[in-house]
Amino acid sequence: MALWGACALAPLASHAQNGEFTKPWDDGNRAIVIDPYEGNDKLDWDEIAKDKRVVAIIHRATQGMETDAKYQERKAEALKRGYLWGSYHLGRPGDPIAQAKFYLGFTGPTDNEVIALDIEGTSSRDMSLADAKAFIDYVAQQTGRYPVFYTNHNTTRLITEQARGKATVFSKTPLWYARYLSKVTDFPKGVWTTYALWQFSSEQNCKQTGKCLYNVPGTDRYMDINVFYGSPEELKARWPFRSPTVEAQN
Repeated sequence: MALWGACALAPLASHAQNGEFTKPWDDGNRAIVIDPYEGNDKLDWDEIAKDKRVVAIIHRATQGMETDAKYQERKAEALKRGYLWGSYHLGRPGDPIAQAKFYLGFTGPTDNEVIALDIEGTSSRDMSLADAKAFIDYVAQQTGRYPVFYTNHNTTRLITEQARGKATVFSKTPLWYARYLSKVTDFPKGVWTTYALWQFSSEQNCKQTGKCLYNVPGTDRYMDINVFYGSPEELKARWPFRSPTVEAQN
């Protein structure tokens, strides 16, 4: 995610002119990250290993106050095979601090693992943005770093509009941007300058095998797939997308 919040993006300002929003996955030098959850039944590790661009996995660990049944076994297998690892919490309505404690307690993340909060949108099924701020602050206080923040285009735009150029906790988070297009011309810059990861393919735009924007061998057609605007080696160097520490912000 070369690419954190606006506060850490000065060296990457040129990326906007260099194509990170125009099918970067077509460049064979760009790293690919998959993010499975227990509903992804097909995960053939030997087949996945054939795609050398896939160097990292961010797996759903928890949602609300529930755990993902496949998380622990897949983490063990991924680490055994040398993949970078990360986890995310799918935010639901309810006490955000309780959810943050539950997520951290279940994952026990090490310093080299991505930690992330997933807010799918702003419906009644989603954690509110106010609660997301509380979740992020709590995780930052407990871990010394801000989690990656996953959301869609509309929510990215809403957060940017609400901020109106003012400081916000979201600007301290690396952005995991969900947008199922081949080209983005209207990324809402402000809170974030660009993305850290772009989730460009999922069940929402991949109706049948062979019609996806990108296929990872050993996975089914509903696999969520992300691109990092850099090489596998650059991704390894930036993992786990550590934004400025809590201490540095105070």
